[in-house]
Amino acid sequence: MCLIVVALGVVPRYPLVVVANRDEQHARPARPAAWWSDAPDVIGGRDLEAGGTWLAMDRRGRFAAVTNIRDPHRPIGLRSRGSLVADFLFGAQSAESYAARAAAGGEAFGAFHLLVYDGRELYAASNRGTGVRLGPGTHAFSNAPPGVE
Repeated sequence: MCLIVVALGVVPRYPLVVVANRDEQHARPARPAAWWSDAPDVIGGRDLEAGGTWLAMDRRGRFAAVTNIRDPHRPIGLRSRGSLVADFLFGAQSAESYAARAAAGGEAFGAFHLLVYDGRELYAASNRGTGVRLGPGTHAFSNAPPGVE
């Protein structure tokens, strides 16, 4: 199970602390965290099949991460959820705007939890719900559907 835990405004020296793992699809080719040659301001792992990532940040202090939501009926041929992370970091939209867009346009993807941070605000989005602003504190996301622990 993938897990992302974020602490917003909890550690005085660091506005956002992230702890995460990636433990699905070990056979899927991926590159470990490094600066991207095609986007030198972005650092993160890289999905070598689809070009996206599950977790990355940029030099501006923007951060994004995604987990799959377990869905045994996932249709084949959907876009890679890792492109949601990359697209946020390549752009300049606020976390609020991007989270709303991702939730509204999420039918092109398998089920997901998406976290986006623009250096000021942290939002969570899912194509199984709407984008929501996360306040100070610790928040955890896994492969479980929204509302399931």
